[in-house]
This record gives sequence, structure tokens and C-alpha cells, in this order.
Amino acid sequence: MSGLLAGDTALVTGAASGIGNAIVIALAMEGARVVATDVDAPRGEAAAAELTDAGHDVRFMQADLALPDGADALIARVTADAGPVSVFVHSASPPRREADTIFAVDDTTWNRMLDVNLHAGFILARECSREMIARAIKGRMLFITSLHAGSPRNLPHYSAAKAGQTMLMKELARALGPHGIRVNAIAPGAIPGGGFDAKAAGLERLARCTSLRRLGTPAEIAGMAVALLADRFSAYVTGTTVVVDGGIALHNWIEPPET
Repeated sequence: MSGLLAGDTALVTGAASGIGNAIVIALAMEGARVVATDVDAPRGEAAAAELTDAGHDVRFMQADLALPDGADALIARVTADAGPVSVFVHSASPPRREADTIFAVDDTTWNRMLDVNLHAGFILARECSREMIARAIKGRMLFITSLHAGSPRNLPHYSAAKAGQTMLMKELARALGPHGIRVNAIAPGAIPGGGFDAKAAGLERLARCTSLRRLGTPAEIAGMAVALLADRFSAYVTGTTVVVDGGIALHNWIEPPET
């Protein structure tokens, strides 16, 4: 199969829905072998089966990255079943609610958000990079972060996790660059699906606060993911966050005026 990522083996977390699922589709269509993983087994298996039926090489592995050994167990299974990973995309993140303010977030919710986003992201990136270096693979990694990494709001656990991911991405890019491994991030804007409930956040209000006057789609994030993971377009890009937000960050989108 030809394509921008032909010959690559990709691991994508948070792959059952939303942005993660769109990235799985995009990578598969570009010729990559994809291991899709998510805590939601029924949706993940159904999504992978649909791609397999269409002739793509996609397999699903259920994993709960909030568990203490979740990330270690996952990478061991992936390596045993699919071989070394050359592309790693970390899109997994627990759902968040607009009501998750500083006094509403309990310890369990806080820990799960950081465990999935940050701790699991570090473990998976570290173990993937060990195999990449050992096998001289010019690997690529991508973290799906958020505008909230730099713009605080009433989601302290989510904002803190994404800010941590952003710095982790930079540390990985600096450490792994000499081995030819590129590490970047995408900060999406308002993209319905997955962990983001656009209706609860105020769909019409958010659209009005976006320069393009509409919300984005998971497929639009996936298109940028392909561009950052394909050496044809981004061979000299590492350690950076690409914002894909329709211009929402140009406006007062966190607490916009009522008018």
C-alpha cells in the first residue's frame, strides 16, 4: 500500500472516538499499520473493524492508561504483537465537564486526568523511543494538547495536564532529536467529540468566538497530524506546538462578553 506513511507502524491512544479516531483513519489511509487503543473497547473494536473491512491494517487493543501499570502493559503488548513503533500519537484524555472547577475536582478525578495525559504519555514515549533508538528508527511522536495549556480556565486538572504535556513534548524533542526522532504537538480549538461536550460548552457561543465562525472537526485535526508525522512535509519540524483552532485564540473565548 502506498501513502505518506507506508511502512510505518503507528500507536494511537484515545482511538475510539473524536480526534483520536480521526487520526487512526487518516494514518491508515496513508498506508500505516495502526494499533488503536482506548479504554472503550466496544467503540474501539467497532471502529477498527470498519477500517479492517475497508482493507486497512488496523488492530484494536483495550487499555486503561489510568491504571498504575496500564502504559507499561500496553507497550509490551504492542511490541509483541505489532513490533517496534515508528509513529506514536497520544490523544487519550478522560472526559471533562464544564462544572469541573477547582473546588469540584476531587483527588480521583485529578489523578486520572494527569495519569492518562501526562504519566502514561511519558511512559509510552519513553518505551517507544528506546525501541526506536535501538533499531535506528527515525521515529515521530505527536501529543494532542490543548489551548488550555497556556490559557487557564475552570478546568484545573485538564489545563495542568495539557501544560505538562507541552513541556514533556519539548523535553522529548530536545533529548531525542540527535537520534533523528521528531516530537511535536497539536493544540486543537473547539472540536466536538471525544472528551469535549460542545453543547455543554455553548456551541453557538464558541462558534461566534471563532474567526471562521464555526467549530472544527476531528478530521481537520487529523489532517494536520498527518502533515506533522510525514517527513515529506515536516522533516525539519520538532519541539513545536501547531495550533489548529479556526482563530478562536484570537478572541476572548474563555469568558466572552454577553453581547
